[in-house]
Amino acid sequence: MDFSIFVNEYSFYLQGAWTTVHLVGTALILGLFIAIPAGIICSSQCKILKVPVHLYMYFFRGTPLLIQLFIIYYGSGQFEALRDSWLWEYFQEAWFCALLALTLNTGAYTAEIVRGVIVTMPKGELEAAKAYGMSAWLILKRITLPNALRRALPVYSNEIIFMIHGSAITGLVTIVDITGAARVVNSRYYAPFEAYLAAAVLYMCLTFSVIYIFKRWEMHYAQS
Repeated sequence: MDFSIFVNEYSFYLQGAWTTVHLVGTALILGLFIAIPAGIICSSQCKILKVPVHLYMYFFRGTPLLIQLFIIYYGSGQFEALRDSWLWEYFQEAWFCALLALTLNTGAYTAEIVRGVIVTMPKGELEAAKAYGMSAWLILKRITLPNALRRALPVYSNEIIFMIHGSAITGLVTIVDITGAARVVNSRYYAPFEAYLAAAVLYMCLTFSVIYIFKRWEMHYAQS
């Protein structure tokens, strides 16, 4: 094993790690803006809104993330209306397409998490809130969402880990993330074991960091 590769390329790997954290972090934040209202709609009785939301969730949960990325990055240019619009400036960029694919994907999965924790909430809490005369909006704001988000923490940590690992495919559309950095290093030194071992270590560090943070949050909520 050639350890000099790790020494020579550590800064390049760190840049790739920052790209991964930046891309995944942004996608997760934007995904929450999709997931929370989508999860609430799916747990409601509003059939008009539930149909398009369910279709969105079924598509992005039922197809591979790689296919979604390729459709957005390679397939969007097929439509002349898009190429002639101001949006084409963004769809030409690999970063935007990767961010859009990750956001829509995590939004669909997180929406199902939100829906699941809402529909499984103890009915007694909601009935007590109604007995106190709280409005539906106030119940949602003060009881349903806070309790749902607290109960969703363990499951959501798995979604974050999945997104970190899934972001490795963005290297296929020229994003130099951790995996992209490993591919570049491998092309420089022709040392695939060392190149991808370094990438594996970085992914493990990110994964265990997420696990540690969420364990601390769970302990905090358990004590409060």
